[in-house]
Amino acid sequence: MTDLAGSDAGLIAASLEEPERFAALFDRHAPAIHQYVARRLGRDAADDVTAETFLTAFRIRERFDPARAGVRPWLYGIAAKQIGRHRREEVKALKLLARTGHDPVTDSWTDLADDRIAAEAAARSLAGTLARLSAGDRHVLLLFAWADLGCQEIAAALDIPVGTVRSRLNRARRKLRAAGSAADGPLIEARIHEGDPA
Repeated sequence: MTDLAGSDAGLIAASLEEPERFAALFDRHAPAIHQYVARRLGRDAADDVTAETFLTAFRIRERFDPARAGVRPWLYGIAAKQIGRHRREEVKALKLLARTGHDPVTDSWTDLADDRIAAEAAARSLAGTLARLSAGDRHVLLLFAWADLGCQEIAAALDIPVGTVRSRLNRARRKLRAAGSAADGPLIEARIHEGDPA
């Protein structure tokens, strides 16, 4: 956005005097945050976690520093903390996916019968590997693959050094490749094989 008042950072600043302005930020970013959370925790938890994310963002909006990070990484960082509180549900959902091969959030990628069999087999393997990753590695990998954040944005979102992001991303990629999950896994898509965007 070219006009500061309509920019994300401008909306946060304006919302300090006019709280209702924060609603525009919700309208812009809630769908992407919701989708990301749904892929991590399932649809049942996504509504609550998305609401918690924006409620927290609203409460701490005066601490937002536009010089440190953009609004998008800031929101994903808040969402990651909320997801951390729901980590047991995430691991349970990944283990269920590993057992059954059925991912209700991404049903659309299994439209064709032939593709469904291959996709479900790959999803089972991938979900099992994701469940075994450390929480830190899983956060970094899924912010990169599902939220489409770059290393700098992930570092800002999780408040960790960029080098740590790169290290965790590489470690997670190695584990996925070693498990044989990533090559055929539409769940993560080709993004995990891309070069480092940052």
